[in-house]
Amino acid sequence: VQLVESRGGLVQPGGSLRLSCAASGFTFSRYVMSWYRQVPGKERELVATISSSGGSTNYADSVKGRFTISRDNAKNTVYLQMNSLNPEDTAVYYCKSDWHDYWGQGTQVTVSS
Repeated sequence: VQLVESRGGLVQPGGSLRLSCAASGFTFSRYVMSWYRQVPGKERELVATISSSGGSTNYADSVKGRFTISRDNAKNTVYLQMNSLNPEDTAVYYCKSDWHDYWGQGTQVTVSS
């Protein structure tokens, strides 16, 4: 089983970045997928969740209106489109599957000028 996140990177405030998470080893289309983030010294925070079909999504208040979670079940991939990024969005971002609460390895996103 693997959840492989795309590389994050350094983005200027106000910029955009799209993360992807490619899944393998389980029936991706049957499971809820989520994105979390974590800053050193703080608890991991739920950012967004998407239902197995993609028909339902939920967001943390801090990212509502700026981030969009989506999935392509044909490609076994979940995405996180992040717009209007600000320094408070700097964190390691993780994707997670409800299949055995499996986590990806995380990818660093840094928002800074």
